[in-house]
Amino acid sequence: MIEQNISLKPYNTFGIDVKALAFGRFGSLETLKALLSNRDPEIPLLILGGGSNILLTKDLPFFVLKNEIEGIETISETDEQVVLKVGSGVEWHAFVRHTVEKGFGGIENMSLIPGSVGASPMQNIGAYGAEIKDTFVSLEALHIESLELHTFNKEQCQFGYRESVFKRALKDQYVIVSVSYQLTKHPKINTSYGAIQSEIEVMGIENITVDVVSQAVMNIRRSKLPDPKVLGNAGSFFKNPVVSKAVFDQLHVNYPDAPHYPQESGEEKLAAGWLIEKAGWKGKRVGNCGVHEKQALVLVNYGGATGNEIYDLSTAIIEDIYSKFGVRLEREVNIL
Repeated sequence: MIEQNISLKPYNTFGIDVKALAFGRFGSLETLKALLSNRDPEIPLLILGGGSNILLTKDLPFFVLKNEIEGIETISETDEQVVLKVGSGVEWHAFVRHTVEKGFGGIENMSLIPGSVGASPMQNIGAYGAEIKDTFVSLEALHIESLELHTFNKEQCQFGYRESVFKRALKDQYVIVSVSYQLTKHPKINTSYGAIQSEIEVMGIENITVDVVSQAVMNIRRSKLPDPKVLGNAGSFFKNPVVSKAVFDQLHVNYPDAPHYPQESGEEKLAAGWLIEKAGWKGKRVGNCGVHEKQALVLVNYGGATGNEIYDLSTAIIEDIYSKFGVRLEREVNIL
């Protein structure tokens, strides 16, 4: 059923109250095809998953489709590994917990990332030393115009840092309907990133499994990040900037304690949260929105904020960081 002038407040984690011209849901490839084949091509299309990576700044004269494709299917399995095909509407964290409970390794470090499985390859999501590209096998996506189902392998997805071909060359041309991941039955535990190891020590656990790592990551994230159901947010609002060696060298002279991560390209990745905190924005409130008091990467809606208020706050932060450090931050969240 297609509804008219529906509020999208329940469908975006910022809790922004804007309306969509038309709204529908799909839980299968067949329903998606039917909705697309009967739509008015003059009306722009927006596919919504978990609504965790968007900032809505106005009422949308769009046909909004909510992805509710479920299902986790074993495609292949050996003594060493398993390939799972997952519906793009599955909640990402629910999928992570499914794999952890089975003892499969590969995505446990990405526990509690908000959003749906369909968004994972689009964003090449990652956390605590792991990225989707590390376990990704392929995805199936429906071409919006031709209604043909295409399969994309890792190379075709052109993964980069929080990037893929679906955010660039193929933006708005496909709807991802399933994603396949290869997980290991003999996990290589990675506790070297961030505070995972120290959190496990606090937990007092010596036999470290994927479940233990997952729980440690959840503990860390919950201690720093607000629950969107309580305080509207979209997780990390900014990407960690990657800068040239020359820019980093100049920054390092003035700020020798600045965290940095050497890249294969010779560039350096900086911590956006550190820059924002160093500039004095952490915990700062502007009207109905602000920067979270425990994590400077997260912008929050204290209640009643408009998308434009949050966008203007992000712009002020970007300009201030550039003036202070010579580094221009880039938004990770999609702006509509």
